[in-house]
Amino acid sequence: MGHSQFDDEEHITTTSDERLIYMANQIGKFFVARPLDQAVKGMAKHIADFWDPRMRAKIRAHVESGGEGLDPLACEAIASLQK
Repeated sequence: MGHSQFDDEEHITTTSDERLIYMANQIGKFFVARPLDQAVKGMAKHIADFWDPRMRAKIRAHVESGGEGLDPLACEAIASLQK
């Protein structure tokens, strides 16, 4: 079995699209009660402020390839991120 930098925290990985999708959808659930424009801005800001650049690049690439599994709010917020 291979080892990653997060072996001590198996629930967190920057290499798993599924985990990034799950995390993005969870963040979206926090913002979903706000008006759409505020929710998109808030979620995008959270991802920009707290996600590693590699994680942001990977989730942006996922959105660009169709965004399968992402909630609509998450897709919109991620698509709005600056590259």
